Amino acid sequence: MIAGKKLRLTAVASALVLAVTGCGVTGGGAASGSANNSGSSAAAGPVTDLRIMVPNTPGGGYDTTARVAAKAMEDADIAKSVEVFNLAGAGGTVGLARLVNEKANGDLSMLMGLGVVGASYTNKSPAKLTETTPIAKLIEEPGAIMVPKDSPYKTITDLVEAWKKDPSKISVGGGSSAGGPDHLLPMQLAKAVGVDPTNVNFVSYDGGGDLLPAILGNKVAFAASGAGEFVDQIAKGSIRVLAVSGDSRLEGIDAPTLKESNIDLVFTNWRGVVAPPGISEEDSKKWIDALTKMHDSDEWKAELKTRGWTDAFITGDEFKTFLTDQDKRVADVLKELGLG
Repeated sequence: MIAGKKLRLTAVASALVLAVTGCGVTGGGAASGSANNSGSSAAAGPVTDLRIMVPNTPGGGYDTTARVAAKAMEDADIAKSVEVFNLAGAGGTVGLARLVNEKANGDLSMLMGLGVVGASYTNKSPAKLTETTPIAKLIEEPGAIMVPKDSPYKTITDLVEAWKKDPSKISVGGGSSAGGPDHLLPMQLAKAVGVDPTNVNFVSYDGGGDLLPAILGNKVAFAASGAGEFVDQIAKGSIRVLAVSGDSRLEGIDAPTLKESNIDLVFTNWRGVVAPPGISEEDSKKWIDALTKMHDSDEWKAELKTRGWTDAFITGDEFKTFLTDQDKRVADVLKELGLG
């Protein structure tokens, strides 16, 4: 099994009042040169030569979202032969550095979210998301508190009672580094139920693909992540969901919300697409037009329903403002926690 990196929180619990809406990615491979004839108007036909980098390992939330988006664009005849590739490392910042270095490459983009925002600070990445070209925010997704099928914890109440008795012995796994959604969710949950976040035994994995074997192999007592990454295992019963962190239950998953379980917490994650710095207006429009058409397609709408994703589509300058706000929020909270 893949060993996670234990992360000890070293600061005040009050810093966890941050209102979070954020998430993750994956990637790898070589990028082609600058824009080609795929940058012409969408009216000319399906876009070609698009490449989406995922800055985590295969199987995680960023990877799933990127591949679902690529397939939806192809099935709806919006784009042809969309390439999705993984470039994992350092919580997504290896991919981020690659993207920033691909200046003016109008065929390349990266699927990202809050996890990459946090990792850019905790890994002291010289590349920042604020350097990229914002394309579109795609989805929001509630978190899920999950356990392996043979876990002794049958309800979220069972888990919380054991957690409060001895937090250090109850390990929680997440597919993001400090500042990412899978880290912030258990920290906020701890605060909400009366567990000191400085005592939380958080184990960080590089995306949901690495987190999955840790859950199935009982390497962690519970996991905090998006349920959409584990729909097959949940359906098979190899993973049980104790609670979800959204305002309402997830369709197809028999689990209460934290609110229903008398835990005063609502937590939502997000994922979006950014491109390299310095791309042309034509290439920016190419990406925005393609993703807008995808967003409106029946294929994408069906995936939103199947995976429990909430439509949160914004583009261009509106997404840029959102990213700037998220970057500042994460930087501020990590500084307060002594992790920035």
